[in-house]
Amino acid sequence: MQSKNNLNSIRLNKYIASCGIGSRREADDLIKSGVVEVNDRVAVTPGVSVTEKDTVKVRGKVIKPEQKDYIIFNKPGGYITSGKDEKGRKTIYDILPDKFRNLKPAGRLDKDSTGLLILTNDGDLIQQLTHPKKMVPKIYRVIAEGKVKEQDLLKFKRGIEIEKGKIAYAEAVILDYANSVTTLEMVLYQGYNRQIRRMLEKTGHPVVALKRIAHGCIELGSLDKGKFKYLNKKETQNLKNYLNKIKTAK
Repeated sequence: MQSKNNLNSIRLNKYIASCGIGSRREADDLIKSGVVEVNDRVAVTPGVSVTEKDTVKVRGKVIKPEQKDYIIFNKPGGYITSGKDEKGRKTIYDILPDKFRNLKPAGRLDKDSTGLLILTNDGDLIQQLTHPKKMVPKIYRVIAEGKVKEQDLLKFKRGIEIEKGKIAYAEAVILDYANSVTTLEMVLYQGYNRQIRRMLEKTGHPVVALKRIAHGCIELGSLDKGKFKYLNKKETQNLKNYLNKIKTAK
C-alpha cells in the first residue's frame, strides 16, 4: 500500500463506517472475519490507514463514503424498530419513505413505545449515541399504573435488578398523579431491552404509556406521530459537538 504521509488518511474501521456499512465496532468485526480488502489485499487490523486513493472492498464489493443523512422520526405504537421481522410484524420502514431504507436507528424503541428515533447512515454517530460507556441520556415521558412513591424513585436511582446479574438505573421525577396513574419523566443512560417497563414492573407499577422525548441534545418537540424531519447542518453539528464533549465512562 502506498505511503499516507502526504495524504488525508483515516483508520480503516472509520472509513468503513463512513460508507454506511455499520458502526466502527461492526467494521472491526468485518475486518477480523477477513472479508475486507484494501488494494486487493486482505486487511488484518482495524488500525490500517486508508485514503480516497485506496480501493476498499467488503465481501468483494468496492465501497465508497456516502452522503450522510440525519433524520428524527416520531415512532407510533404498533411498529417494531427493525428493517424486517420474521414474524411479519409492521416495522418503522413500513411508514418511512423507501429512500430511508439505508438509514439505521440509533437505539430502539419496543413495539408499544412511541417517540423519538434518530436515524442515519453515519455509523460513527450511531456508535457514539449508543455505546454503553458514552452514557448519552435518553429522556422519556412515562405513565404508570398506581401511585409511584418517592421511595420508588430512590430505588430507580440506586439500581434495580431486572434479571440475575443485570442492574438497571434511572433518574426519575414525578410530574402528576391523576385517575389512578402516575406521570413521570425518566432519564436513562443505559439501553437494556424494555428497561423502563421492567423497572416499573419490579416496583408494582406497570407501564401504561411510554414515549421518548429526547436523545442527547435532540428533542422530539412538536413533530407529529408517524412523521419525520431532517436535521439541518446546524442541528447535526450541534449533536456532534455535544457528543464530543461527553467524557467516556471508564
